[in-house]
Parts: sequence; C-alpha cells; structure tokens
Amino acid sequence: MRAISRRNLLGMGVGAAAALGVAGCSSPDSGAGADKARVKNSVQARPKLIGDGSTANYGSQPHQPKAPERLEPGQTPPQFVIFSWDGAGEVGNGLFPRFLKLARDHGAAMTFFLSGLYLLPESQKHLYEPPNNRRGASDIGYLSDEHIRETLKYVREAWLDGHEIGTHFNGHFCTGAGTVKRWTPQQWQSEIDQAMDFVTKWRTNTGFTDLDPLPFDYRKELVGSRTPCLLGQENLLPTAKELGWRYDASAPGGLQMWPKKKMDLWDFPLQQIPFPGHSFEVLSMDYNILANQSKNSTKAPPVNYPGWRRQATDAYISGFRRAYETNRAPFFIGNHFEEWNGGIYMDAVEDALKHIANEQSRDVHLVSFRQFTDWMDAQDPEVLRKLQELPVGQQPAGGWKSYLSAA
Repeated sequence: MRAISRRNLLGMGVGAAAALGVAGCSSPDSGAGADKARVKNSVQARPKLIGDGSTANYGSQPHQPKAPERLEPGQTPPQFVIFSWDGAGEVGNGLFPRFLKLARDHGAAMTFFLSGLYLLPESQKHLYEPPNNRRGASDIGYLSDEHIRETLKYVREAWLDGHEIGTHFNGHFCTGAGTVKRWTPQQWQSEIDQAMDFVTKWRTNTGFTDLDPLPFDYRKELVGSRTPCLLGQENLLPTAKELGWRYDASAPGGLQMWPKKKMDLWDFPLQQIPFPGHSFEVLSMDYNILANQSKNSTKAPPVNYPGWRRQATDAYISGFRRAYETNRAPFFIGNHFEEWNGGIYMDAVEDALKHIANEQSRDVHLVSFRQFTDWMDAQDPEVLRKLQELPVGQQPAGGWKSYLSAA
C-alpha cells in the first residue's frame, strides 16, 4: 500500500437497475434454475464460440436499460451510484455470490474489474511476463484450481445478470522498481495483452473442459479499467485511447463533482467523502477507510469492529446524501472481496447499498461504469458543462429548472 497521506490513501487489491434514460431495468431472475432461465430468455441458445472456446458470443447482454436519453431543458439530473470491485476473484469466502445476490435483490448493476491473473493457474505462471518484474512474479496470489473454477462461474453469472466486466490488469505491482507507476504506454500494452490472453484462453491454460464459456467477447466487452493502487494512469491513458476504451477509474482523490475527460476518456476517480467523527475526508474505498481506522492492520482488536462498521457505513451514506441533495454528482465506491477486520467493510457496503437502493426517489440509479458512460455520452455537451461547474455540496443557483433551462 502506497500512501500519499493518511487522509488520502490509495486503494489496493487482493484477490453491480436502474435506468439511464430514465427507464427501469428489470431485476434479474434468482433462485433455482436462474442461470438457465437467463440464458433461455435473454441470450442466444447456441452461442458462437471464440478462439479455444474460453469465451463465446451470446448476443446482446441481458438486463440492460433502454438507450439513454438527453436531459430535457430544466430537468433535474438523476443521481447515479456506481459500486465497483477490484480483482473480482472468488477465494472460497462466498463474497462474490453474496454481492451478486444483493445486486439482484435490489435491481443494481455493478462493475467488476477482473484481474486476468485470477484465471491463470500457478502451474502456468511462466506464461506471465510482467513489465519490469521477473517472469511469473505477482504481488497478489495465484488462485487454486478450485477458486479459478468458482471465479469463472461468478464472472459468467455477473455478465448474465447485466454487470460490467472491466480489468484490474494482472500482477498488482504497487511498490519497488517494478511498480506500475513507472510503466510506459508500451508496457501497459503488454500487460493488457496478457490480461486479455488469460481471460480468453483460460480453457487452454487450465485444461478445464467441463465449464461453459464466458458469455461475452472480451475484446469488445472491455472498455474501462482501474489500475493497481490507483497508480500509473498518466501512461496508461495513451494506450487505453488507442484501444478505444471509453473510461478509466484509476485516479485517486477526486471530488464529488461531475466528471470530465482526460485524453478523450471519461475520468472516474475515487472520491473524497465525509468521514464521520473526523475533520478530514476519506477516499471512497474500503481499504482507505480501514487505513484510517486501524493503521493498515487488517486484523485489529475485534472490540473496535461495531463502531468502525457504523463509521464506514455512515461515510458511504454521507457521500451519497451530500451529492443527492446538492449537485447530483455521480457517486463512485470501490471495494475488494475481502474480510479485513472481521468483514466489517463488506457489511458496511451491503448496509449502504441497501440504504441507497431503498431511497424512495425514482431518480436514484445504481449502475455500472459502462452504463453511466453511455448516459454521459448521450448528453448535450453544454448541459454537461453546466453540471461540471457545480462545486462539491452546492445546489444550482435558482434550482435545477432555472439552472439547466439556460443550457
């Protein structure tokens, strides 16, 4: 973990609806046979296999909202909330399926930034050549064969449920000479090529023949990323632009304001949000809250857990409330499938998502980064400019009708 300051620490990885237009998106099915029902009702019955059969074209992704529409003159903008997950590997703790069910229960879409290395067996680690690091090196652990199988199962389920599959790249190098902070655009290209290979050739690399393919063409699906520890965005962006990606969510310390573009890609930074009990703000990611509570320890004395869980929950809800009641800036939350400090941060995320999803207003929408990007791209540039001018926690002068009618 590399820290800028105690008040603004960078996230690290270990190891989902609403309308855009604005129209509702039906909740995915759940219960026995749900996966088969989703395939039968929403995607092609006979998918076209790609490459070695690790992935396949199942047709249009199910459970997507209708095409986004432009805001009408003077219309109040929706409140978007994006929950995202770094790594997105299932390691036997049941967190991946837990949050898929939570999203299903509340009509939410999320973004899962998959680490390509989580689909590569450790016995094949020689296939990974990380820039500025030895062959096969990784600062996150390789998954067991059982956990690779589970990860494939839940990534497949996530896409069929309507969630986005982005990338968290591979070896998660945050410190030392091999840190991603020092990678060139060409080295980022190598890392991306390898992540793509690990996702699209898992069948060859694992030897698994009894699993269904991932139901998407990853070369078309992948349009955004988050870098390890939020490092290296400057040199990643030229490569991402060349690849035709649409956004990047790697910047740290963003403010709760409407986002802008960097190098023609939407820049979706993790944001500074109120931190109850403190005079400073905290980054909207589980690890950063932990770092301020337990000084980076993931196994602090349990006596602290109830208070810290409430504080983390209140931080997320306070960030949501500040945006919703003022400038309606989208709210970005980053997480990991982890059990730090007794799993209190997973509980806090669940509590916050339930609170936000139960908001009585119809203009609160839990979406993926890709869905939010679709909405942003559909808006009048002048309206976006007016939105981007609103400071943190400030309502538009004269109200939304007056403020956006002029635009």
